[in-house]
Amino acid sequence: MKKITIKDIANEAGVSISTVSFVINDKGEKMGISAAVIKKVKDIAEKLYYRPSMIASSLRTGKTRSIGLIVEDISNHFFSQLARVIENEAGKLGYRVFYCSIGNDDNESDELVQSLLQANVDGFIITPTKLMEQSIDNLLKLNKPVVLIDRYFANQNVSHVVMDNYEAAYSATQYLINSGYQNIALVNNSSGMIQMQLREKGYTDVIKKNNLFNESNILYIDYPNEEENRVSEITKFLKKNPKIDAVLFLTNYLGLAGLHVVKNMGLQVPKDLAIVSFDDHYSFRLNTPTITVVEQPLEEIAVQAVEILMGQMVDEKKGEVHKVMKKGKLVIRESV
Repeated sequence: MKKITIKDIANEAGVSISTVSFVINDKGEKMGISAAVIKKVKDIAEKLYYRPSMIASSLRTGKTRSIGLIVEDISNHFFSQLARVIENEAGKLGYRVFYCSIGNDDNESDELVQSLLQANVDGFIITPTKLMEQSIDNLLKLNKPVVLIDRYFANQNVSHVVMDNYEAAYSATQYLINSGYQNIALVNNSSGMIQMQLREKGYTDVIKKNNLFNESNILYIDYPNEEENRVSEITKFLKKNPKIDAVLFLTNYLGLAGLHVVKNMGLQVPKDLAIVSFDDHYSFRLNTPTITVVEQPLEEIAVQAVEILMGQMVDEKKGEVHKVMKKGKLVIRESV
C-alpha cells in the first residue's frame, strides 16, 4: 500500500503543500488559513489514513512523543502490570513507550539510561534500583523530565508516586496480631531500598508496640538472588525457628519462594503457618488456600505518574516536584 504524503493531501484538497503542512502541524489559524480549509485538509488527511513521519516530526520539534520506562524486572507480575497501565495511559495521549528492564544487573542501569537518551525520549518513568541514584542525578542536570514510581531516594528532590509502605506493613502486621499470632516473622531482601526500609519499620514498630519483638524472627535474603537460593534460605530459617506461626513477606517473589518452602516442608496454611505477602500475584489467587496480600494501588500510581510526567514535558510545569503517596489495600484471603 502506498504511503500517503502531504503532497497527496494537497492534490486532493486543491491547496498548496505548505498549506497542508501548516494545518497538519496545528499552525493553520496562526498562518491565516480559513476554518473551512483547515477542516477540509483534516478531513482528507483522515480519509486517506495519513500518518505523519515520526522522524520528520522529531527533527522539526525536537520531540519524539516517546517515554522511556525503566523497571527492575519486567518478568515480575507487578512490574509488567505497571508497564501495561503506563503504556495504555501514554497511548491515549499519543505517546509511545520504550521498555527497559534492568533484571539482576544493577550496573546496567546507566547504559540503559544512555540508550534512551540517544533515542531522544521526551521523559523517563523509572522504578530505580540501588545504584541508579547517580544516573537520575545526571538526568536532572540535563533537565530531563523524570518521575520515579514504587521507590525513590530519600535525599533526591525528584517527583515520585509510591505507596505508603510504612502504613501498609504496619496494618498487615497488626492484622496478624489481631488474628492471634504471636511469633510473626519478617522476610526481607538486602537491597536497602527505601520502600523495603519503610516496610520493615512498619512491621518492627507494631511488633515492638505489642511487646512481640524477637530479632531472630527477621530474615534478610541477599539481593539479587536466584529462586533456588531464596527457597533454601527460607527453609533454613523456618527450621531454625520452629515457633514462628506467621510470616510477612515484603515482596511477591519472596512470598512465592515461601510457598515453595511450605509445600516442601509439608506445612499447612494457615494451620501451621499464616502468610501475608506484599504485591499480589496470580499464583496467590490460585493457591490453595488463597494468599492474603498487601495490594498496591497499581493503576492509580501508573496513571498519576504519566500525568505528572506529561506536566513536566510541557514547559509551564517543568520545575514542579510532586511527591505523591498512595494508600495500599490489605486483601484478606484464606492464608490467615
